[in-house]
Amino acid sequence: MVSVRTFALCGAAFFAISTAASAHVEEQPASANDGAAAEGDSIVVTAGSSGTKTQTPLIQVPQPLTVITSEQYLSQGAISISDTVKYAAGVLANPYGRDTRVDGFNIRGIDALQFRDGMRDIFSYYATITSDPYNFSRVEIVRGPASVLFGQGSIGGLVNLVSKTPEFTTGGEMNVVYGSYDRKEAMGDINLALADNLAIRAVGRVRDADTYVDHVPDDRVMFAPSIRWQPTPDTDVVLNGVYQKDKTGSTSQFLPIVGTFSPNTAYPEGRLGQYTFVGKPGWDRYNGRSLQGGGAVTHKFSDNIRLSVKARYIDSKVDYRTHYADSYTYPTDPFSVYGTDGRTIGLSGSATDARMKVFTTDNNLQIDFNTGANIEHKLLVGIDYSWNKVGKRAAYSPGETVDLYDIDYDALLTYEATGPFSNDSQKQLGIYAQDQIRFFDRVSVVLGTRRDRVTSSAGAKDNATTFRAGIIGDVGAGFSPFFSYTESFLPIAGADSNGDAFKPQTGTQFEAGVKWQPERNTLVTATAFHIKERNRVLYLPNDVVAQSGELTTKGFEVEASHTLPGNFELLVNYGYNQLKSETNSSLDYMPRHTASIWSSKTFGVSDDAQLRLGAGVVYSGKSKSTGQIDPYGINPAIPDDQLYTVVTPSRTTVDALAEINWANWRFALNATNLLNNKYYASCLARGDCFMGAPRNVMATVGYRF
Repeated sequence: MVSVRTFALCGAAFFAISTAASAHVEEQPASANDGAAAEGDSIVVTAGSSGTKTQTPLIQVPQPLTVITSEQYLSQGAISISDTVKYAAGVLANPYGRDTRVDGFNIRGIDALQFRDGMRDIFSYYATITSDPYNFSRVEIVRGPASVLFGQGSIGGLVNLVSKTPEFTTGGEMNVVYGSYDRKEAMGDINLALADNLAIRAVGRVRDADTYVDHVPDDRVMFAPSIRWQPTPDTDVVLNGVYQKDKTGSTSQFLPIVGTFSPNTAYPEGRLGQYTFVGKPGWDRYNGRSLQGGGAVTHKFSDNIRLSVKARYIDSKVDYRTHYADSYTYPTDPFSVYGTDGRTIGLSGSATDARMKVFTTDNNLQIDFNTGANIEHKLLVGIDYSWNKVGKRAAYSPGETVDLYDIDYDALLTYEATGPFSNDSQKQLGIYAQDQIRFFDRVSVVLGTRRDRVTSSAGAKDNATTFRAGIIGDVGAGFSPFFSYTESFLPIAGADSNGDAFKPQTGTQFEAGVKWQPERNTLVTATAFHIKERNRVLYLPNDVVAQSGELTTKGFEVEASHTLPGNFELLVNYGYNQLKSETNSSLDYMPRHTASIWSSKTFGVSDDAQLRLGAGVVYSGKSKSTGQIDPYGINPAIPDDQLYTVVTPSRTTVDALAEINWANWRFALNATNLLNNKYYASCLARGDCFMGAPRNVMATVGYRF
C-alpha cells in the first residue's frame, strides 16, 4: 500500500514536471531583513523567517502565510500580541477574552504556539509574562502544521514574532499615550548609526494603567537594546536583549455561567456584574520579570552559500496569586452546592511561584545551485536545539465561601507559596533538510523532512520524523494554484488513568488553494484544508483520562489585501473550520465562522500635513461547548454521563483610527470595540464564562526624527 507521504511527494514532483515548460514570469525581489522590500511605490512581501526560513516571495510559497507589520497592527489599536493577529484569516484572537497573564490565539480551531525570531518562546503556562508588541517589526502567521522547520509545535499553526533590529540610518520616534482606564505610557524607538557598518537600537516602554476589572493593574517597564555590526560586507552580527517587568493581575475572572450568561433562578433579583473582581485587592496579582539575551550571525561564503546561526537565553519568573469561584462542581447550579440563597458559593485560590529558564539555538546552511538551465535549487540544512527548565511551587486555599454578589474582600484569607520548587525540564534536538526547487522561474516545489529527539526529566523519550511537500505554479493572469502536505508532532507531559505515559500528539494536513496577484500591491489567497490530529488526550466521565482521541478539522479561508503604500490599504478575511472528534471529550469547539475587514485612507490636508482615517470590523460566529451536567454526582437524579451544551452567541466589534501627521509630529486617536459591545468571548460547559474587552480609547502624541 502506497503511503500518504510517498503519494504527496510523487504528486508534487509530477505536477512540477508537467507544468515546468510554461511561460516565464518575472520574479519579485525579496527583502533580507524586514520581510518587505520597497520598490518605487510598491511593497513585495516575502515569507520572512516562518514559511521557509529563506527569503522567498509569498507568491512562491505553497501554503498560506500572513505577514503583519508593526505599523499595521499598531494602527489597529493593538495593545497585546493577541490583538496583532485579529485581522488575519483563520485566526481567532483572544478566544477567552483579553487575558493580561498570557496571549491567546487559535489557528484553524486549535491553540497555536508562539515563537520569537524563529525559536519557540513559551514552554509553560503562567511561568512568563506577555511580550510587548512595540518591540517587534512584524508578526508572521503560519497556518497548518510546521514541525519540519520548527520541531514540536501546534498542529493548527504558529505565530512568530520578529524583533526590531538596528539599521544603518539614524532616526527614531518618541510617543506619549493617554487612554481608557487611566492608561498613561511613554514609548521610544531610537536607532543610531555609529558608522557605516555599526548601529545600535533601543526600544522601550513605561506604562502605568488600570484595566476594566477593578484591582487589576496593567503596569509595565520594558527595555530592549540591540547592536548590529557588519565586519565585512558578507557578515552580519546582531546582538539583542530584553528586560521587562510587569505588575498586573488577571482580567479573566472565571465567573460562573449561572448569574452572568444564564439567569440565577435562586436569586432572580440581580445579575452578577460582567467585570466583577473575584479576589482580594492587593493580594491577587500576576507580577513577573523576564530577561532575554540572544544573537544572530549570518555569513555569505559566496553568492550561493549562506550560513545562519541564532541563539537565545530566557530567564523568567512569575509571582501569581488568584481566587476563583467554584463554578465547576455543579456547573448548571453552582450556588445550590453551598446553600439555598443563590448568592453563596465556594471560593478557591492559589499562590504560585514559577521560574523558567530556556536556551534555544537554530543553525542552518543555505546552498543555492542549479541542476539544469531552468531548474534552480535552494537547499537548506540545519540543526536546532532547545532546553527548558520550569520550576513551580504552590500553596492552595483551604476553602472558603463568599457572597458572590457582595464579597467581603477584607475577610478573604491570604497565604504564600513556600517550600522547594518542583522542577521539570525538557531537551529537544532536531535535524532538518529542505529543498526549494524553482522550474523555469514559474513553478516552485518545496520538499522537507526532519528528525527530532525529545527527552524530559520525567524519563520520557520521544522520537519523531516529519515531512512536508508542496507545489505552486503560475498558470497565467496572476493565478498560482498550490497543493501541500505537512506534518507535526507535540510531546505531552503526563500519564493516562492507567499510569501509561502520554504518546506525542501528531497531526497531518492536506491543503489545496490558489493565490492570485493581479498586480504587485494586491494578493488574494483562497485555500481549503483537512487536518487530522491523533493521540489527543480525552477527559472522560468519572475522572477517566485516556489517550485515543482523534480530531478532524476541515475548513477553508480567504485572505485578500490591497495596499498602496502611504495612501490606502484594504484587508478582507474570512475563515471557516469544522472540528469533529470521534468521541465527546468535552472539547471546547471554537467558532466555525470568523471574518474581518480593515481599511485606511490617507488624505493630503496641506503641503506638510496628512489626515489618515481607518476602520475595521471583526466578527466571530457562535461557538458551542459540551460537558457533563453534574460531573461530581451532586444530584443523584442526574446520570453521570448526562451532557448539556452551552452556545456562546456570535459577536462583532468595530475599531477605528484618526491620525494626523504634520511635519515630524503624529497625533492619533485609536478606539477598539468602538460601539462598546459587551459580549461574551466564550462560555464553557465546565461552568465559567469569559467577557470580551469593552471599548478602549487611546490618544497618542508622537515625534519622529
